[in-house]
Amino acid sequence: MGCIVIVLHLVKTAVGAEWALRQMRELVTLGLTVHVAMPPGRLEDAYRAAGVNVHLADVDFPANAPWRLSAIEKRFARLVDEVGPDLIHSHFVGTTLTMRVALGKHHTIPRVFQVPGPLHLEHRLFRSVELASAGTPDYWIGSCRWTCEAYRRAGVSADRVFLSYYGTDLGGASSGASAQQACADIRARGSKVVGLIAYMYPPKWFLAQRRGLKGHEDLIDALQICRERHPDLVGVFVGGAWNNARWYYDRVVAYGLSKDAYHNVFLGTRRDVRDLYGAVDVAVCPSHSENVGAAVESLLCGVPTIASNVGGLPDLIQDGQTGWLVPPKDPVALSEAILSALHDEQTARGRARNGQQLARQLFDVRRTAAEVAQIYRRIVFGEPAMRQAPGDPGVREVA
Repeated sequence: MGCIVIVLHLVKTAVGAEWALRQMRELVTLGLTVHVAMPPGRLEDAYRAAGVNVHLADVDFPANAPWRLSAIEKRFARLVDEVGPDLIHSHFVGTTLTMRVALGKHHTIPRVFQVPGPLHLEHRLFRSVELASAGTPDYWIGSCRWTCEAYRRAGVSADRVFLSYYGTDLGGASSGASAQQACADIRARGSKVVGLIAYMYPPKWFLAQRRGLKGHEDLIDALQICRERHPDLVGVFVGGAWNNARWYYDRVVAYGLSKDAYHNVFLGTRRDVRDLYGAVDVAVCPSHSENVGAAVESLLCGVPTIASNVGGLPDLIQDGQTGWLVPPKDPVALSEAILSALHDEQTARGRARNGQQLARQLFDVRRTAAEVAQIYRRIVFGEPAMRQAPGDPGVREVA
């Protein structure tokens, strides 16, 4: 049986995407030599502490500055020669395009694109560009079932598409004093609390979006409807502006406060997110496009969860079993689900327990990293294909 020696990972941020850091940390524990190319940022030291060899290089595709592409390609090609990887693993569309353009369609090193979200696949132009850039060395790891099916529908051979979720740490940190105080302050504002924990992603105008990707405005509208029956219902929003889009964060906060300046609470970016779920009765993930999102974390914390019926969310949120699924961009349906969860606490707790069990099965990072290592061996050494065992919630190879 072969053994991977060196893997080069590509990420476009050292601020977010901690799911990539967790995966690499576990791959190191499995005996792989892991390198990462990434821009400078706050997570640099965390990668190094995990045993990952860090190369500070921004290899994201420069869509807004195409004149920089040639220099980025040359820098990336030099990095590949320096590292000498057995396999290259990219985690973003932009880094994937750079990898493919710089190395060509028939390079000898196999390449894996682990797709963190389905947004580009939902639009024909961007899906076509990504697929057109692929060549003989390319494979895909979908991190939800919808993504895997999208590639198969687009004509990608089944033996080049795998499914493995981005994992998380199952254990949680103990509440610190600041989190305990924040929870107490939130609880003091009303009898029930609905929470949305996610960065605020601004609308993409070129996709004709008017509201942000994570559905913050939809929840604000849904809470306003719910307050016709629960006037003191608190909505807590945790998460700052993504990619420095402060203008959008300010717009959402202003919109929320205009609806209810006391019961809509905005906490910005926090490092004690799991602890804050102690103040939340119902968690909401109303995204317009999503992989699995914050639903994993809320269910691991045992919080009843409502999610949009998009992307990978149905992999975890099974309506009537592990939570509630609602149509995206529909504040009325969202408000009805919130009221249902609040009014029948026994049912809500039962679904949360079921969801917690499923989340622990699917998203344990030790398990998902082992799957990724097995996918590497399948690609590089041709080991037997991975199959789903009866009753096994995790799918290995999409066949």
